Amino acid sequence: MNVDPWILVFSLATVLVTLWMGFRSAGKSKTASDFFVAGRSVSVGWNSAAISGEYLSAASFMGIAGMVMSSGYDALWYPVCYACGYLFLLLFIAGPLRRFGAYTIPDFAEGRFDSPLFRKIAVIFVLFIGFFYTMPQMKGAGTTLAYIFPGLPYWVGVVVVGAVITFNVALGGMKGITLIQAMQYWMKMFAISVPIFVLMAVYGTYGSHVGANATAKEPAPIVQSVERKPLIEKAPADKAWIAPFGPLTTKAVKAASEALPQEQRADFLAKYQKPYSLLYTYSLIIALVCGTAGLPHILVRFYTNPDGVAAKRTTMWVMILIGVFYVFPPVFGVIGRNLLPELYAGAGAKGTDKIVLELPVLLRAKYGVLGSVLSGITCAGAFAAFMSTFSGLLVSMTGALAHDVYGRILKPSSTPEQRLKMFKLCAVIVGGVAVLLGCFVEPLEINFMVGQAFAIAAASYFPLLFVSVWWRDMTMKGAATGMLTGGLLALLSAAMVNVSTLALDKGPMGKIFSGFAPLNQFWAANPLLRILCEQPAIWAVPLAITLMIVVSKATKKTVPADSRRKMLVLHAPESLGLKQEYIQEHEMPGH
Repeated sequence: MNVDPWILVFSLATVLVTLWMGFRSAGKSKTASDFFVAGRSVSVGWNSAAISGEYLSAASFMGIAGMVMSSGYDALWYPVCYACGYLFLLLFIAGPLRRFGAYTIPDFAEGRFDSPLFRKIAVIFVLFIGFFYTMPQMKGAGTTLAYIFPGLPYWVGVVVVGAVITFNVALGGMKGITLIQAMQYWMKMFAISVPIFVLMAVYGTYGSHVGANATAKEPAPIVQSVERKPLIEKAPADKAWIAPFGPLTTKAVKAASEALPQEQRADFLAKYQKPYSLLYTYSLIIALVCGTAGLPHILVRFYTNPDGVAAKRTTMWVMILIGVFYVFPPVFGVIGRNLLPELYAGAGAKGTDKIVLELPVLLRAKYGVLGSVLSGITCAGAFAAFMSTFSGLLVSMTGALAHDVYGRILKPSSTPEQRLKMFKLCAVIVGGVAVLLGCFVEPLEINFMVGQAFAIAAASYFPLLFVSVWWRDMTMKGAATGMLTGGLLALLSAAMVNVSTLALDKGPMGKIFSGFAPLNQFWAANPLLRILCEQPAIWAVPLAITLMIVVSKATKKTVPADSRRKMLVLHAPESLGLKQEYIQEHEMPGH
């Protein structure tokens, strides 16, 4: 096994620093409030860096660069819409959510409608979205460790990283993870920006690399030439790569055509590819924008702010921080297409998803150890990426189980000590399940899975929060019907596409999921249904909102009696003194 010592040193340092901060913060996390909402005392600066660190996952650090390289410019929808989602949060959700005061989103769901039943429904979706979103983080962990230790099985990286994060969350809860995630944001920013400036200084600017992909009929405005390796057969042609609605958005139709005989594919693609690619793009935009405003592990962070004003200021700074970060990953993808086209031949952990890790290594030939040092820095950033996001997801899911299921449903008379013990136990259980699921998804792309997780959040939590925060006549039956229908249908449709894709894998996953192989024949006969199932937000979000409104109108007699007062609490400025903490004192038994 040939291991670069510099890469090993930087990666190991990231893990050790994370563990050290976990031990350090463990001594400061004493109460249930510390574990669930960091004592509601996190400043705007710390919280905005922590939310950004949590949000910039393996999909952002590695997946976007890989997707730009493999699919071209239509992959830019991902970073643009990730950032736009926070505008929704800033304008419509962040402030009201914090003014209501709670520990978790299920707290809000029960408090808004006075319904313990609705808390149970909300908890289920925290777990659905959380586990779906942990899978791409685990894919990033397995990919990175397989890169650092050539020959190491993918699943070993998943298990090692999962164990480290689970240990940290069990030690310090939300308070400990907040400090770690804030530090990891700046680590990721350094790791993604410094290598790209060095690469552009040595191998040519971003504009010159884009110009190298221009076709003869469409000359690029920048004509500076760069040294470009020949593209291999599997790489998309320049014209398709550089065009909007290119390989990414036509991918679903192509996948559907693969089940057809070779002689029928050309006619199939000519008939369906173009209109359906537009449909896929619109659905992806809805999923990413609305899904950002519906991710439980992001929403719960606003409860750590002291008040609603701080929550809004935090959101504004998050938009700035992640906006600056997203400038860099696409540059890796563009340069990688010209300098490392051989990655197009790989798949899964060995394909374009590792371009961020591979590109700095090129500098080793010219400048010796500099390439290894920069590659070590990017590996450290990759570690920070999937560790910070997985930490947030783990805290969110663990909080739902320990606080909502155990502390509020199963044993409301439990003592604070019992709840803290349950938090640690639930962290181990949730971490174990996440690692197990992560071992199955090596053949799937990181951003592909992330887009689906966002679609499920967009069809479940986003309609619930948006409508119930701004419409006082919303009823519990209306909210539950819309959330269950939209969320579950989005989850089932995405899962169907994933298992049918895994059935085509030539490795062990293909054998495990072989029973779903006939689904691919169905997709070939019904390409529109495949598009709508692969990216379901375009129909699931309107369906959920419509059902919420229609059912609430039909059950308007069940509108909570104190609905007007709650709307006042949600929207009145803090200076009026109407803000309340829905969870007033978690330390008291029996709350």
